[in-house]
Amino acid sequence: MRTETTDPKEEISLKGKHLLTWKDYSRKEIIHLLERALVLKQSPYSGALSQKTLAMIFEKSSTRTRVSFEVGMTQLGGTAINLNSRDMQLGRGETIGDTAKVLSRYVDGIMIRTDAHQKLEELAGNGSVPVISGLCDLYHPCQALADMLTVYEQKGQLAGVKLVYTGDGNNVAHSLMTIGAILGLEVVVASPSGYWPLDFITGNAKKLAAKHGGSVTVTENVEEAAAGADILYTDVWTSMGQDGEEKERKEALFPYQINERLVTAAKPDVSVLHCLPAHREEEITGEVMEGEHSLVFEQAENRLHVQKAILEALL
Repeated sequence: MRTETTDPKEEISLKGKHLLTWKDYSRKEIIHLLERALVLKQSPYSGALSQKTLAMIFEKSSTRTRVSFEVGMTQLGGTAINLNSRDMQLGRGETIGDTAKVLSRYVDGIMIRTDAHQKLEELAGNGSVPVISGLCDLYHPCQALADMLTVYEQKGQLAGVKLVYTGDGNNVAHSLMTIGAILGLEVVVASPSGYWPLDFITGNAKKLAAKHGGSVTVTENVEEAAAGADILYTDVWTSMGQDGEEKERKEALFPYQINERLVTAAKPDVSVLHCLPAHREEEITGEVMEGEHSLVFEQAENRLHVQKAILEALL
């Protein structure tokens, strides 16, 4: 990747590594995955994972995560097994640890989409195969890698790009701050008081940014944040499990909507991202989502390419 390439003579091996959060990865390792995703996007089919099997555990509903992982395994010559936690012994009281030990004897990797980050840590700590986070309440790492690929394709660089995330400081914001800090972006999260990212994650991201030449800022002033933005990004205001807070969240977060006014406040060539599913006319207007600045569906496609790079590297 331009100005950010890994040394072609240096071999980077991620085989057997877990992907729970990007803070466990180096800048070179992340760039390696992005470079590989670009290659796989051009040449999608191979036998790299022939005779490999991925177990996919879903404790939360999914469209993009399930389809992209399953298609990705197929295109790489492997097999994906969809496991609904309600239909597993996990749903009847079997421990995460026991599940990890058993699945490790059957499959080559485990992807799980769940609530508590602790479950991911327990799976990784008890199993003997790579564990990949498809999402948890703290992080959404695969989404963030797809976002970085989308930014690079559009802007031609990552370091120095100003990415402004508006709305709820949730798992998506956490992963954007973390990976953005490592890759040298200027990440700004604009949220109302009470909806900011968790302090310890913000603190970790700021340390990473200081090390890698990026910056991480959290602010309530969305207009100020949007000024000079290369990227405007948002997510739903009410995530799964927060349905009882929907009315309160809409009222608090409405000023952080991505609309034409906010797009105008950013750079003329600003790009708009949304990790989907979108609630149009809430966190983003339909006009912007379908407009000339939107890369929402290119971003969704990139989930497939980065997840193939992750699967190939870890499995």
